[in-house]
Amino acid sequence: MLILGIVLFVILVSGIVTVQQGTVTVLTLFGKYSRTLRAGLNFKIPVIEQVFSKISLQNQSIELQFQAVTQDQANVNFKAMLLYSVKDSDEETVKSVAFKFMDYRSFMQTLSRSVEGSIRSFVATKRQSEILSLRTEITLAVKDNMDQHLEEWGYHLIDLQVNDVTFDEEVMRSMSKVVAANNMKAAAENEGQALLITKTKAAEAEGNAIRIQAEAEMNAAMLRGQAVARFREEVARGMSAAAGEMQKSNLDASFILFSMWTEALKNISENSTGNILFFDGSVDGMSKNLRDLMALNAKSLFDAPKNS
Repeated sequence: MLILGIVLFVILVSGIVTVQQGTVTVLTLFGKYSRTLRAGLNFKIPVIEQVFSKISLQNQSIELQFQAVTQDQANVNFKAMLLYSVKDSDEETVKSVAFKFMDYRSFMQTLSRSVEGSIRSFVATKRQSEILSLRTEITLAVKDNMDQHLEEWGYHLIDLQVNDVTFDEEVMRSMSKVVAANNMKAAAENEGQALLITKTKAAEAEGNAIRIQAEAEMNAAMLRGQAVARFREEVARGMSAAAGEMQKSNLDASFILFSMWTEALKNISENSTGNILFFDGSVDGMSKNLRDLMALNAKSLFDAPKNS
């Protein structure tokens, strides 16, 4: 009786199943799916019902490392991190997760090979110069391709991150040379643009200086001309007034003309920069100069009434 009691107790205890939080347990009855046990304390039929598998509902990750070939035959090395989980805890989903694959190892192998195949298919249509800038496009292409398969298997793809993309050493050296050449080209273009701007600004400044100088010279010449014109007007006006005064006083106009002539000779001799000045000091020369001055005076007197 004691032995029978112990056996019954062991059988009853074997029917107790504890399921951890975040997991479910799949039971089979004579090798066929029976039911799913949720988190907490559960009971199964001893001996008859068997625990087939325990399925985690938590997020899981896998790191992948593989190689792909671009359209122009360049080898690209990828490191990617895949984050996935069971889609939900519904019975049909749990049955898919539990029975689609022979074991979890087979599922992981299929999952990693499917992701690698998707990335390789995408990379094979691109050139090596495009790959580094297409991480987002690669991720989206893999997600679009894998979402349907994972849903059929009862899983959901949460995230895929392409963490590292590298090329073979020889390809990296050639890419470095291309980048260096492009940088030198850009630097030369920038230097040329800067030189062009400098020369353009210098030419504009020189043109503005020439224009300003020309305007200044033109204004100076205009002012000099106006000054000469006003000087001549004042001389003519003064000569006319002096001649008029001499006529009123019954004086010979040739006297003041002679004084003006001698004053002019004095100013010339004082302000001239030459060493020698020649003047006709003969009687005939002086007479000729006086006649010329008197003729000029007569013309001024003739024009005076018209100006008044």
